[in-house]
Amino acid sequence: MRKLLVLALVGLAAQLVDGSLGMAYGLTSSTLLLVVGVSPAAASASVHLAEIGTTLAAGVAHWRFGNVDWRVVTRIALPGAIGAFAGATLLSSISTESAAPWMAGILFTLGAYLLVRFARPLRTNRAGGRLRGRFLGPLGLVAGFVDATGGGGWGPVATPALLVSGRMEPRKVIGSVDTAEFVVAGSASVGFLIGLGTEGFLLPTVAALLIGGLIAAPLAAWLVRIVPAQLLGAAIGGVIVLTNARTLIRSAGLDGPVRPVLYAVLVAGWVAALVLAVRALLRTRDARVATAPPPPAPVPTPGRPGVAGDAAPVRLTAAGTPTAR
Repeated sequence: MRKLLVLALVGLAAQLVDGSLGMAYGLTSSTLLLVVGVSPAAASASVHLAEIGTTLAAGVAHWRFGNVDWRVVTRIALPGAIGAFAGATLLSSISTESAAPWMAGILFTLGAYLLVRFARPLRTNRAGGRLRGRFLGPLGLVAGFVDATGGGGWGPVATPALLVSGRMEPRKVIGSVDTAEFVVAGSASVGFLIGLGTEGFLLPTVAALLIGGLIAAPLAAWLVRIVPAQLLGAAIGGVIVLTNARTLIRSAGLDGPVRPVLYAVLVAGWVAALVLAVRALLRTRDARVATAPPPPAPVPTPGRPGVAGDAAPVRLTAAGTPTAR
């Protein structure tokens, strides 16, 4: 019971991160399941089955908050579903011993990408024009394949690519990617069902992750408007890097003094990324304040005595000379 409660809290935290960044639900959840000894294929299968419910709730919430561009959703969802099905089929056919380093390597790389991405100022200016299908299609295909084989990766691949294009508002990028992920998660689940059978899904784990994610989905859709994505992205990236480094170091057989040195280097890099993220966030806020237009001057209302800027009413004396009342 305690384990299921912890998994529910993980699902809640992962959905808060995912709904705020447009990424990292699968990365966070899969990383934890690998740490507790779940096989890579079962971890990815269980996370994607839970994501069917969480992404549906997230998509509805983002739609209600006006965070969804349906044109983008329709052009990345179908290629993403094809890539996810292919990735799930591939991962299902690989042995656990071979899949563990593979999955940890993908998660480690994506975590490192988050660190680098959010340690720099985020692009806020928007370019003209719309995103073309010949860009969105291949993007969805690659993101879906990486997502299924790595237990996560749809957001870390799709969200930054759309942000860098500069053609969409950040909140609509996040909302559209989260909404399209519903189709991707469903397709990956079908692929795992064919490759692993029903025993490949850890149903109690799925239920716990789903409950936590459903609770967090509406709150995450609201937080996307106010949460500092710069700091959150760097923080979760470091957690993913350190956690999956453990599997990679063990697979490489690195023992003795090498292991603590590697961990020390990774921690130092994480701290540096957090410091850079905070500095970039502060610089962005200062620049926004400096370029903000000054507040408009108050407009005087004639005929209202006592209000600044108003003229005092006058009356005429018997001699016709105006005097203040």
